[in-house]
Amino acid sequence: MELVSNIEVHKIKKSGISEVNFNQLEFGKYTSDHMLVADFANGEWQTPKILPYANLSLSPAALALHYGQTVFEGMKAFRMANGSVNIFRIHKHHQRLTKSLHRMCMAEIPEDIFIEGLTQLIALDQDWVPSAPGTSLYIRPFMIATESRFGVKISDEYRFIIFTGPVPSIYTEPIKVKVETEFSRAAKGGTGFAKCGGNYGAAYFPTKLAKEQGYDQVLWTDSIEHKFIEESGMMNVMFVINETLVTPALSDSILDGITRDSLLTIAKDLGIKTEERPVSVFELQSAFENKTISEAFGAGTAAVVAPIKTIGINGTDFHLPAYSADSKSSIIKNKLEQIRAGNTEDIHGWNFIVP
Repeated sequence: MELVSNIEVHKIKKSGISEVNFNQLEFGKYTSDHMLVADFANGEWQTPKILPYANLSLSPAALALHYGQTVFEGMKAFRMANGSVNIFRIHKHHQRLTKSLHRMCMAEIPEDIFIEGLTQLIALDQDWVPSAPGTSLYIRPFMIATESRFGVKISDEYRFIIFTGPVPSIYTEPIKVKVETEFSRAAKGGTGFAKCGGNYGAAYFPTKLAKEQGYDQVLWTDSIEHKFIEESGMMNVMFVINETLVTPALSDSILDGITRDSLLTIAKDLGIKTEERPVSVFELQSAFENKTISEAFGAGTAAVVAPIKTIGINGTDFHLPAYSADSKSSIIKNKLEQIRAGNTEDIHGWNFIVP
C-alpha cells in the first residue's frame, strides 16, 4: 500500500484535554482536539486534511440530510501496557466500511487515505488515549453525501471525516433484553449488514417501548416470521448452550461485527466449541426450560462484551445464572483485552501500533 504523504495538518491553538476528567469519563461526551477531513468531488478524492475539531458547514439541500446516504464505522484505539497506542483491527474496519459504502452507492475511501490519515490523527492526539482498565479512545469514521440537490439521486460529492474521543466501558452490569416479535430492525435484501444511519433510526421506537417495560435493549428477530434471533440492540448476540458458544450466522440483515469475529476466533483458539447457525426463539425458550443455557451476551465495539441477565420471551422473563471469572464470556473477553494491551502474543496480527 502506497501511503499518503501530503496530508495537510493544521494544529489546534489550545488543546481541550484539560477539560476532560479521565477518572469519570462518559461515553460520547468528549471529543479530541483534531479531525481528519477528505472531500470527494469531480470524480476523485481531494487532499486530506487534519483540522481542529469544529462544526461543519453544509447546504440545507445536502443529500445526506434527506435521502439517507450516510455511513459510519466504530473503532477503538487502546493504550498498551508499554505505553504504545494500538488501533485494533484497522484493516478489518476499512473492509467493512468499504462494504457499507458500496451498498449505499457512495464513493469508497481508498485504503491509503484511511490508514495513513487515521494513523496521523491518532499520533497527533495520542495524549487523549486513556490508560485506565476498560477505557479506550473511540474512533468514529463516517461519510455523508454533500452534494446540494433536493431531488432524489445518488450524490456526486461526499465528505469523509474521522473524529475521536476517550470513553469508558458501557454495560458494565448485566442487562435485561426483550425478544422483539412485532417490530423489525432489518429485512432480507435490505441494508441490515451495512453501518448506515437509517438502521439505527428505525430501532429507536421499539427500543423506547422495551425500556418503558423495564428492559435495557431488544433482541431483534427476523422480519419475515419473527422466529429467529438476529442481533441485540447495537450488538451481535451470543449464547452458551450445552457448553457451546452459539451465535446467529451472518446474513444481509446481520452486521458483520468485528468484536463478534474476534471473540469467535479467540474461543476457537482456546478450544471452546463454537457454532454459527440459526437460533430460534423456540430453541432459546426450550434451553431455559431445560436449563441448558448458561450465558448470553452482546458483542460490539462500544460494549465489547455485555452480559445478559434476563431475556423476556412472549411476556415471560427467563433469568440466567450469575457471571464469574470462569464464565466463557469472561474468559474470551479477558483474552481479547490481553491481546489489545500487548500482554499476550498477537498471533492473528490484529494490533496496529501507531508509530
